Amino acid sequence: MPITSAGILMYRLHATGLQVLLAHPGGPFWRRRDEGAWMLPKGELLPGEEAETAARREFEEELGAPAPGPVHPLGRLRQRGGKWVEAFAMEGDFDPVALRSNTFELEWPPHSGRRASFPEIDRVAWFAPAQARAKILASQAQWLDRLEEGLARGW
Repeated sequence: MPITSAGILMYRLHATGLQVLLAHPGGPFWRRRDEGAWMLPKGELLPGEEAETAARREFEEELGAPAPGPVHPLGRLRQRGGKWVEAFAMEGDFDPVALRSNTFELEWPPHSGRRASFPEIDRVAWFAPAQARAKILASQAQWLDRLEEGLARGW
């Protein structure tokens, strides 16, 4: 059975227009990547867990703040590696300075025998839709369209 994750695409209606909050993955593999590397804060569902519950849990674990408030389903997408991700839109106003991500350990450098700790998310930022499309993983870009469609329908 394919791995399933869930995440939240936070948005705000700023004085300059719509903005979305994207997260940049931490760790050495992503350090030098920017365009096409950002994503929704997301993570795997626990056994028997509902997607919305997992999305809220992962938001809090990866950003260090709860995800209160109503959500709007954005549907599921299959990422390049085969993982399914279910996303939800939520209006909010997270301060990127408040980022407190959980960490993971990895042998680094490879084959060195040394373990290093890295944040799952090393930074978050607000982007206008056009800039977000350049920053987000290609496999997640469709959620930006779905968000704009939902807002146009009057969520």
